[in-house]
Amino acid sequence: KKLYLEPEYTKSRITDFEFKELVMLPREIDLNEWLASNTTTFFHHINLQYSTISEFCTGESCQTMAVCNTQYYWYDERGKKIKCTAPQYVDFVMSSVQKLVTDEDVFPTKYGRSEFPNSFESLVKKICKYLFHVLAHIYSSHFKETLALELHGHLNTLYTHFILFIREFNLVDPKETTIMDDLTEVLCSSSGSSSNGSGNGSSNSAGAQNHVKER
Repeated sequence: KKLYLEPEYTKSRITDFEFKELVMLPREIDLNEWLASNTTTFFHHINLQYSTISEFCTGESCQTMAVCNTQYYWYDERGKKIKCTAPQYVDFVMSSVQKLVTDEDVFPTKYGRSEFPNSFESLVKKICKYLFHVLAHIYSSHFKETLALELHGHLNTLYTHFILFIREFNLVDPKETTIMDDLTEVLCSSSGSSSNGSGNGSSNSAGAQNHVKER
């Protein structure tokens, strides 16, 4: 059984705040401004969370970017598929996202300059997909270390907040997050059941036992 699904660990949070309300777009706030602010914040928090276990995520211990039985590949700017270790993949993610969120033409922050590019929403969706991969890898491969550091409450809180945010604005295809549906069901149960339903998650994991999927 997956360690991170043990009841004694899933109930650990750093706050009982209702995140479903927190992620909703406030009145009189521009949607893109809200997406930009939250995406940047999640990037920093997920980067920080990963840094706590990065010494355990090495090219030897994590030879591929794997989550359960799914293996992820990085695609460069020309669309070339690159097989890499988990730490290399995370470095690609964090470097590319850092470049985007600090680019004034993509994430404008200066006063009086708030025009977002037409591609903004698609870029946010891409960022969120990659950040989900990092969170999922921490649970799948480094939850034991996270537990030893007593940071599982932080991880659970961050995951819950992030999942509810991407659901609220449809930022990540549900098929992409199915791999962690079992955890999502438990952590986000107070906000309703998963949009995929537990049936999809269980049948997917059962089939995955026989082969490694690639993405």
